[in-house]
Formats: sequence, structure tokens, C-alpha cells
Amino acid sequence: MHLSSQGLLVIIFVGIIAGWLAGRVMEGGGFGLIGDLLVGLIGAFIGDWLLPRLDIHLGQGIVALIMNAFIGAVVLLLILRLAGGGWGYRRGWRGRW
Repeated sequence: MHLSSQGLLVIIFVGIIAGWLAGRVMEGGGFGLIGDLLVGLIGAFIGDWLLPRLDIHLGQGIVALIMNAFIGAVVLLLILRLAGGGWGYRRGWRGRW
């Protein structure tokens, strides 16, 4: 498999946008640039795996890629919150006072 530099830039762009959107929708403060990128990239793999199994096809193009990764990132964040009981700023040190 050969990945061009342009393809890599598209993957990074989609990952950042999808991770950032998912962090905002899930009422999180985000995870920073690298964290949002990782959530978006992993979410893209989850969305790529999950949506066809549910017979959901979003089409082609950059908007469809972002929506696919966004849905997967939201699923990932839901799983992480259920498994970990929540985390971060809203539940962490601030909630103890």
C-alpha cells in the first residue's frame, strides 16, 4: 500500500476535525491537537468498520469522510466514558470541591 503525502495530509485533517467536533459534542474540553487527532483517527477506523455493518453509507468526498470519522469518534468517546466512568476536567479535581 502506498500512501502519498497528500493522502496523509487529508487523513490528518479529517482526524483533527472529527476529533475536535466529537470533543465538543460530547461536552468535553477536547484533548489538545494530538489527542483530538488520535480520537479522530481511531474514530475513523471505528466508523469505517461500524457504519457499513449498519448499512449506512454517507457517500464520497471530504465531508463524508469527516462525518464517518466524527460518528466513529463519538462512539469511541462513549465507550471510553462508559469504561472509565468519565474523566478529565469536569469529573476530576474540580468536581471534588
